[in-house]
Order: sequence, then C-alpha cells, then structure tokens
Amino acid sequence: MTSYGRRRVPGLRREELAQLAGVSYAYYARLEQGYGETMSAEVLDSVARALRLSDEEHEHLVRLAQPERQSATPAAPPPQRLRPSVHHLLNALGVPAYVVSRRLDILGWNRLATAVLGDWGGLRPEERNVARLIFLSSETRERCAGPGRTAEEVAGVLRMNAGKSPGDPHLSSLIQELSHKSEDFRQLWARHEVICGSGGDVVRMRHPVVGEFDLVHEPMALPGGTPMRLVTYHAEPGSRSEEALRTLARWEREPLR
Repeated sequence: MTSYGRRRVPGLRREELAQLAGVSYAYYARLEQGYGETMSAEVLDSVARALRLSDEEHEHLVRLAQPERQSATPAAPPPQRLRPSVHHLLNALGVPAYVVSRRLDILGWNRLATAVLGDWGGLRPEERNVARLIFLSSETRERCAGPGRTAEEVAGVLRMNAGKSPGDPHLSSLIQELSHKSEDFRQLWARHEVICGSGGDVVRMRHPVVGEFDLVHEPMALPGGTPMRLVTYHAEPGSRSEEALRTLARWEREPLR
C-alpha cells in the first residue's frame, strides 16, 4: 500500500480505504457524498470488507447507499397486536419474557417479566417502550446494574430499525423525543452504530428483593407479517441467579412483607 506519511488520528484515510476497496479515491468520495445509487453491489461489498463491517453494519451501509433497492415500507404501519397464541406462549414460559415491535414498543409480557423488570401494567401504553424506559426512566436504569451497555445496544437497535423503516413517523418521533430529553441518547445516536440485538449477552440485574444477579438475554424473531421479537432472560442452571429467579417468581405470586 502507498505510504501517506504520519497520521494525527487513528484509522484509515479515504485514500487508503479506496485502495483497499479496489476503487479510485474519486469513486469512493462519491459514496460519501450520497451517490451510492450508481455503485454496484460488488463495490459496496468491497468497501464493507475494507471497513471490516459486521453483517448488520454491511446491511445498513447498503440501505443508506441504495434505499431504492429496499422493499417499500408503509409510512404509517398499522398498530401491532399479538396473536392469542403468543400471549399463551408468554404465560407458559417459566422465564421473564416480553415481545417488542420494531419501534421497541412492548406489546406483551408475562408476570415474571414484571417481577424482574418493573410493573409495566401501571404505565400508559405510550410509555411501554424499551428505549423510553432505558433512557427516561430512573427506576428502569436502577434495575440494570450495567445500564451503559444496555443503553448502547438499545440505541444501536433503534439505528438499525430506523434504516429499515425510514418512513415510520412513530419511530422518527421517538428518536426526536429521546434526542431532546436524554443526553446519553444524543451521544450514543451520534456514533451511528448499528446493532442487530444478537443473543447470548449476560445482563446484570439489580432488584430490591434479591439484590444483583445475572441473566442471559435471548431475543428471537417471531414469524408473521410485521416484525416482532420475543425477548427472554434465563439464568444459568444451578447458579445463584437461578435461585434469585425462583425467589422472584414466588414473590410475584405472594409479595414478601
């Protein structure tokens, strides 16, 4: 690679990135200027490889560069409701679980989720949104022993979903509200990071009844016409965290005095 001398900040320069992607500097500059619609899929793939993007980030790059290739999204999606069978599934699960929409609205949950995460039934419907709770609810943040990482993931998931639904006014309104009310959200949103919300992450919870304990976070897509995710939390078998969950299940049925 051609040497471009000393650099004052880490990272690739545009000339270096263009060379790694196998295109001219002028051609790459057109991508940054918003002329990605003229580029082939092969060029975008090369840029993604040069930047070492994850699959989610690669997908996001293509959406930004060539939005006309994406399937049309209704400007105002219809209200999302859960099928009765999904409600039955939630109630049958022996772990905290809930279902969210692409906008992270909480569409349904089971009783153990409220025991661990808070009383969502006492909130107004518009307040039942994971992003609003994480960034605007002090009670919710107190339930997370590591709220910073959770906030990063929520902002990244919103960034990813906003790219998939650029015409969703409800999602745009949510982002504007969070940007206005939360400095943490403004800083995270400015990073332009996208996160798919993969599973297997360990989340440390803090509860007034059982103290701190660890849960494994597992989201999964639900089949159907509108995007929804079932989010579950479970404890490692035989762990103190599993015993904490059992205690909260008993407490939820008969609150401790």
